[in-house]
Amino acid sequence: MTLEEKFWQMFMIPGDLSDGKEKYKNGIFGFQVSTKGKDGAAAQQLLEYGPSGSAQEVAARINAIQRYFVEETRLGIPIIAFDEALHGLVRDGATAFPQAIALAATWDTARVGEVGLAITRETRSRGIRQILSPVLNIARDVRWGRTEETYGEDPYLTTQMATAFIGAFERSGVITTPKHFVANVGDGGRDSYPIHFNERLLEEIYFPAFRSIFTKTGARSVMTSYNSLDGTPCTSNEWLLRQKLKGEWGFDGFVISDAGATGGANVLHFTAADYAESTEDAVEGGLDVIFQTSYDHYPLFWEAYEKGMIDPEAIDEAVRRVLRAKFELGLFENPYVEPEQASYWNNRREHRDLARTAAAESMVLLQNNNEILPLSTSGQKLALIGYDAKAGRLGGYSGPGNDIVSMYDGISAVIGAENIIYAEGVGLHSETYATVAPEYLSTVQNGKRTPGLQGDYFDNIQLSGTPVVQRTDGRVAFGWTLFSPDPKLAYDWYSVRWTGQLRSPKSGTYRIGVEGNDGYRLYLDGQLLIDNWQKRSYQTLTEEFTFEAGKNHDLKIEFFEPEGNARFKLIWDLPVEDDSETAIAEAVAAAEKSDVAVVFAGIHEGEFQDRALLSLPGQQEALIRAVAATGKPTVVVLVAGSAVTMSNWINEVDGILLAWYPGENGGNALADVLFGKTNPAGRLPITFPVHEAQCPLYYNHKPTGRGDDYYNLTGQPLFPFGYGLSYTQFTYTDLTFSKSAIAADETVTVSCTVQNTGTLAGDEVVQLYIRDELASVARPIKELKGFQRIKLEPGEQQQLTFELTPEMLSMLDKDLQRVVEPGDFRIMIGASSKDIRLRSILTVE
Repeated sequence: MTLEEKFWQMFMIPGDLSDGKEKYKNGIFGFQVSTKGKDGAAAQQLLEYGPSGSAQEVAARINAIQRYFVEETRLGIPIIAFDEALHGLVRDGATAFPQAIALAATWDTARVGEVGLAITRETRSRGIRQILSPVLNIARDVRWGRTEETYGEDPYLTTQMATAFIGAFERSGVITTPKHFVANVGDGGRDSYPIHFNERLLEEIYFPAFRSIFTKTGARSVMTSYNSLDGTPCTSNEWLLRQKLKGEWGFDGFVISDAGATGGANVLHFTAADYAESTEDAVEGGLDVIFQTSYDHYPLFWEAYEKGMIDPEAIDEAVRRVLRAKFELGLFENPYVEPEQASYWNNRREHRDLARTAAAESMVLLQNNNEILPLSTSGQKLALIGYDAKAGRLGGYSGPGNDIVSMYDGISAVIGAENIIYAEGVGLHSETYATVAPEYLSTVQNGKRTPGLQGDYFDNIQLSGTPVVQRTDGRVAFGWTLFSPDPKLAYDWYSVRWTGQLRSPKSGTYRIGVEGNDGYRLYLDGQLLIDNWQKRSYQTLTEEFTFEAGKNHDLKIEFFEPEGNARFKLIWDLPVEDDSETAIAEAVAAAEKSDVAVVFAGIHEGEFQDRALLSLPGQQEALIRAVAATGKPTVVVLVAGSAVTMSNWINEVDGILLAWYPGENGGNALADVLFGKTNPAGRLPITFPVHEAQCPLYYNHKPTGRGDDYYNLTGQPLFPFGYGLSYTQFTYTDLTFSKSAIAADETVTVSCTVQNTGTLAGDEVVQLYIRDELASVARPIKELKGFQRIKLEPGEQQQLTFELTPEMLSMLDKDLQRVVEPGDFRIMIGASSKDIRLRSILTVE
């Protein structure tokens, strides 16, 4: 292979051949294929197989792309088409299943395996042979915006869910790419923050799921995380990628970067002088494939190859890993798929039904005072209140879904729309100020008015000298967090003066100002309205100003930035009308006319959308309190992928049901739970804190040197890991061991009996925890080591058995050697990490 051919086997991008086949004459690792552009072959397939974006069209398009690489390039190396499939393929026609955190909340590996298999079939039938999923990061801090993408806070639960999900793909010839290796949430619950974890913490908490997936389940790829680990970017971390992953664990798959992360060493971490050096560090550090966002970026990375900066053996090793995967997938022998199969497998009724079942099984009943739930299906009026009643939100990394059933739709299908009183309530956001829109900004030059403001940018922080950059900015709303306003300016040393005119659409006295980094002055009609010419923080400052409708007021804004990471917006409250009081009043009126009020409340979260505050955003808490104050029985349905604090309203409502992001058939699933067709048995895979100040908060911490509490708050959670209620009751009895004393290399069977002592059939999630009573190093106060979800009819009982293996009882000693130390282990079985029903001592001799 030529050097160019080797490079392109190490380069993956979103795209296809629509920008010119000749660009890819040396091949490529693979594409994330869209259906927007159309080369000739794909256009012909489109005519035959259906509308743009259909599963058939995607399959036909990928076939056409494969045909070019197999038949027209020198080496004939097929591509790996890849995509995202966290909880369903992110494409038109693919089934949207419940979000990953919801799948974990089922505590049902068999169900998660069924979901994985369904997604596999929809994915592979399109010709997609790699998914950039799932997320195996441990969500110990629920402020992290990507908690919804994980399987929760516990290494054991994460491993079991990942094994079920990944196994379905890998057995069917679709490569999975667990991410983000290794930990990408740091101080404050912030995404991709620098990590300084010692090896013990990594081995005990953050490595287990990855290690198990690679060594036992056979995942053939992995994606690195954006953050640095102990000062070295994960994308170029030789200890992490070469010594640990490829050396100690024997991983023979390929490592890809997160999108754009290979250049992050110089852009974000400042450990490389330029992109070429970043590329050299990454490939020699153990990265095999550069994941970039555009073909146009390839010269940034090719430079290191062209200049001979990279060890040739590192390049050859990476290419061998990629080619091995392509051979294992059988792409050289059979690179094509049958497009009709894509139509057959995508949007199948069975998959839609599975999405409903999984969603219902994932929902967690958090509170059920006075047995408000399940609701009756007849003889009563329901008030359905809130934005999320009709929104049908699917969560992060979702496709569009198919015929999304909102929660309103699901409920009305059971009791009829005539028995529903709907009120929109308030949304997720409460907007006090709006960014000044471009239509109100203008500049007069040479007697001619043009839209936007004149922006003069200086390469100093004093607004002195001649501007380095002059341009027209349509609006003043910028986020220069990674780069400077212009390549001619340093990202952390510049100043700007915007001048022009501001026209108000109506007369009156309103507030205008700036939301953003300090270091600015705002003038209107020559008056210094705001003087904040110092650097301290990010804040919102506004002042009153009397506007005249249609009048152009002279505007000048000055801003300086000596540090970087600048965000800056010109805001006013002129177009903002606070209608929350009216919306809440309408909701109260709806509740008063009903027999039961159901309030739907949600949060905003996602990638790079971490939450400093965990309370419900906007005016949703006020909405809940107002509805509950009517005296009507009130149920709150939470639409969220992470924890919510509830101190301001939890004692005022009767029921709380956590629906997560339940997928395209979530409305029907919610109705199944609300009306008792499905008895809720979802359990929390994360800990809910009372207050965000307790974060990070997780159940399996090690003993403290003193205590858990604060002066003004305890260290106890609002809802513990593993928690969830049922419409029935269960009793636990007869804890027994196959042997009460075992050798260090023996496996012991733990048994107990669980009985449904209530009046309704239901599922129970039986959880087994252990605690090492005395060890040479501090051990967690409790560790999950087994769980089973079982279904019992009223009065029915079942004996359950768990196996505790030497691996489960093992620990890392002072020298980080894995051992099983002799001594007593407390064995605990219960309904959550707090609700322990049975316990006894197992002795290792």
